[in-house]
Amino acid sequence: MDTKTKTRPDPLARARELGAEIAGAADEIERTRRIPPALLKQLHDSRLFRMLLPRSAAGDATEPAVYVAAIEELARHDASIAWNAFVANSSALIAAFLAPEANHAIFADPRSVVSWGPPNGSRARAVEGGYRVSGKWDFSSGCRQANWIGAHCHVVEPDGTLRLNRFGRPTVRTLLFPADQATLLDTWHTIGLRGTASDSYTVDDLFVSEAFSTTREDPTLRRERGPLYAFTMQGLYAAGVAAVALGIARAMLFEFVALAQRKAPRGLARLADSAVVQADVARAEARLGSARAYLIETLTAIYAQADDLAPIEVADRARVRLACTNAIHAAAEVADLAYKAAGVDAIFPGSPFERRFRDMHTLTQQIQARGAHFEAVGQILLGVPPAEFL
Repeated sequence: MDTKTKTRPDPLARARELGAEIAGAADEIERTRRIPPALLKQLHDSRLFRMLLPRSAAGDATEPAVYVAAIEELARHDASIAWNAFVANSSALIAAFLAPEANHAIFADPRSVVSWGPPNGSRARAVEGGYRVSGKWDFSSGCRQANWIGAHCHVVEPDGTLRLNRFGRPTVRTLLFPADQATLLDTWHTIGLRGTASDSYTVDDLFVSEAFSTTREDPTLRRERGPLYAFTMQGLYAAGVAAVALGIARAMLFEFVALAQRKAPRGLARLADSAVVQADVARAEARLGSARAYLIETLTAIYAQADDLAPIEVADRARVRLACTNAIHAAAEVADLAYKAAGVDAIFPGSPFERRFRDMHTLTQQIQARGAHFEAVGQILLGVPPAEFL
């Protein structure tokens, strides 16, 4: 069946339907650093954690542009919910690299969520039938609602050497295991995105069978057909971060426009009547809208011509990276403008600006927002590509 034309659920409509519920729970999410159980059930029932999961694993294989729009919509109401949704979807992409038996064990439960922290210096020992691993990982967004945990490790062979990938570098293997086999550590005490509960976890001499391990570093090793899985996991992860940023900025600009129409500083006309404010709002709308349009157009065009088997080329990976990084930076600029223009109305807890400002500037500290991505893409555009680009 044509994976590009099959009728699919509408995740954007489902995200919109949950908007009021998410907004109503935002204070509790911020205070408790947890998603309320009733809201979490609604998110599962709406399949918003299964947008990028392959159909062979009971997922929806949503095209990237629609996925971005759904995450953006969630972020308009609460950035932590949107962040956890995009991370759950990004982790579900590992199913494209696993055998059907492993996918069934992990994703047969419709409430399954996989969480993990980024790779670090941890190593797993190759043993008969699998691996033994000990270590600690941080920044595991969504681990409090996950029922499976992943650990990215270098692999030490029985002879003591490091396993190498086809690029001649130490391979990073992903080991998957039930969440109750890890010890979660309450470490996520941050200025923003508090509801993501991006805590740390440890395992001690845990055995993971070969069947529940794979590597996500080489897109040629995927088992799943379809244009969605021609994108790299890193590229779709960056698209998720960009979607959250766009949603936060859109909400802040909307709230500032509403404020400007009623706020009149002492001795002055309404903010909305100021030529400076009018020009700033117009520029912000153009900056945000153009960045979003560039991201959506890039994802749509690449998806339309992507192969069912072959990964997208490095040039297209660079286009994705550039569009995502540009969207994140544009969103941060618009969020800053709205925050500053709102004046003292933005500084009090509970305002439409304060938490979103903290969430945005927690997001911009993440690796996907770093300016070095422009340098890497520029090298490719100028014909001097970096040694590795994902």
